[in-house]
Amino acid sequence: MSNSRLLSALTAVLLGSLAMPGMAELPVARQKELVHLVRQDCGSCHGMTLRGGLGPALLPATLADKPAEGLVATIIGGRPGTPMPPWHRFLAEDEAQWIVDRLMAGFPE
Repeated sequence: MSNSRLLSALTAVLLGSLAMPGMAELPVARQKELVHLVRQDCGSCHGMTLRGGLGPALLPATLADKPAEGLVATIIGGRPGTPMPPWHRFLAEDEAQWIVDRLMAGFPE
């Protein structure tokens, strides 16, 4: 399977599981944009597979002991004194919550 077909298949699986109870609902077009943002922008520091790099891994096992609201706050406000920038200019809080929910559930596969 080509890389683009694999990426499309993974995106379809991810987007197909978006209506999980308790998770924020967003328009499908915005969900696709956020998937791209996480894979590209977050991945540039946290690793393209989110297994760590300049920033820590963003895998369910590494996030399990962290409160979701703290992770949302980190995304929105960044971490002063570290390379983690604030994303409040690009993301609403519900979008950051959507990202955290998916990261904690194993995003991307």
